[in-house]
Amino acid sequence: MKYCIKGGEIVNPAGEYSGVGDLLLDAGQVVAVGQELPVEDAVIIQAEGKMVLPGLIDMHCHLREPGREDEETIASGTRAAVKGGFTAVACMANTNPVADGAVVIEYVLSKARQNGWAKVYPIGAITKGLKGEELAEMGEMAEAGAVAFSDDGKTLTNPAVLRSALEYAALFDRPLLLHEEEPKLADAGVMHEGYWSTVLGLPGIPALAEDVMIARDLLIAEYTGGKVHFCHLSTAKGVGMLAEAKRRGLNVSGEATPHHFTLTDQALENYDTAFRVSPPLRSEEHREALRRGLQDGTIQVIATDHAPHSLEEKHREFALAPTGMIGLETAFSVAWTELVLGGWLTKEQLVEKLSVNPARLLNLPAGRLQPGDLADLIIVDPEWEWVVKPEEIASKSKNSPFIGRKLKARVETVWVNGILKYDGQKFVE
Repeated sequence: MKYCIKGGEIVNPAGEYSGVGDLLLDAGQVVAVGQELPVEDAVIIQAEGKMVLPGLIDMHCHLREPGREDEETIASGTRAAVKGGFTAVACMANTNPVADGAVVIEYVLSKARQNGWAKVYPIGAITKGLKGEELAEMGEMAEAGAVAFSDDGKTLTNPAVLRSALEYAALFDRPLLLHEEEPKLADAGVMHEGYWSTVLGLPGIPALAEDVMIARDLLIAEYTGGKVHFCHLSTAKGVGMLAEAKRRGLNVSGEATPHHFTLTDQALENYDTAFRVSPPLRSEEHREALRRGLQDGTIQVIATDHAPHSLEEKHREFALAPTGMIGLETAFSVAWTELVLGGWLTKEQLVEKLSVNPARLLNLPAGRLQPGDLADLIIVDPEWEWVVKPEEIASKSKNSPFIGRKLKARVETVWVNGILKYDGQKFVE
């Protein structure tokens, strides 16, 4: 199908044309981008007042399949992704069985080809079984299609294993995505250690638990020259250390999640388990540091850490409830509301962090609107005001901390490989 999107504001920081104009797509590719494009035999889509963006890319989500299809499947997770404007997602390896070999990587890719709404790029485990002891079959996984490696959900506590992993991953030009939390410092903590943990009487996790691991791993990254990406940064010192490492020329990057740059530990004052996450929501000082890190470019990526859990699991006592929250469907609107309308980022910077930079870090052919490129793009209404409602969530799980929150901007239309997947805020079946 041939489409011409006319009169929208094309926000395209990695492409050659940005500004109000037209975009023509045909046979799965962007054909032309510019002003007053001649059109023949195309479906015309009027986009005046709307924004046309390259498809968003989430480099950190959990699709739960194989193993926990009661919480999410590749079909339901990628459906949620498309609704949120993500045309591609990279899914973590902590499935059951763990994605620590080519068989599971190939399984995920096969299911995505059969049932996926968005593109799926699997991330392989760094160590077998996520046990942190023996390296997984990284070469086989890279050959099978793994775009990165991570033991996310667990920290690599053995520095020798991390060193070997960085040296080995470099052979395949793949980054390591690191979950940073020293388990002995985190101990039995269930929230950020600070004023609110004292008020609520809950055991805390100090920011030090994250900081000490980042410090160690920056030294190892410098020694090996490996490519390190820090998942879900949550501390002020962590942002500062990342900035200093980048100034010294290390091959490092980092991400922040919408919940960490929007919420603080005060959100836990009612013991609502929807706000329990790892790493924990921290104090205002840390939230401010994340926003400044996003603004000055220290933090290059916004990722969701979409982590579905059933309501039965989340309705346990606070300390026994699992950590994690969903985020694919709200990430863009939360970031737009908090960061763009809040004056922290321009719309171009937002597109860089949600599309351009994830594509570059994972070596994906995406992140811009340029003739000849795959037609992964979205139309967003920046003026649309909406309230997050559980009955409208496409994910199988509803554990969102933003339910009931009023947000601005909403994804209206989505193409993946030039195929219309979502239009008028409805799925194209």
